[in-house]
Amino acid sequence: MEWMAWTWQTATFFGIIAATLVTFTILAIKYPEVPRMGILRMETTRGDRLFITLLGSAFINLAWLGLLSGPQWGALIVSFFYALAVFRWV
Repeated sequence: MEWMAWTWQTATFFGIIAATLVTFTILAIKYPEVPRMGILRMETTRGDRLFITLLGSAFINLAWLGLLSGPQWGALIVSFFYALAVFRWV
């Protein structure tokens, strides 16, 4: 049954997500996380900020697909700057 077309782009995406999770796990073991207070006025850890970044980036990409006709690279650039802002200020 071939209901899903696995392309190299899809494999790369999931590979990067897996590598990110492994990297954050190693960082959490080597450098224990210290919650910090950001602009949301709640304590967040690296893992929390990663989750917020991934969720927000998914919505940015979906909005880009639905509202704009530009190439998806634009959404990637916007998501990158969103990730920088989340890890810096949240």
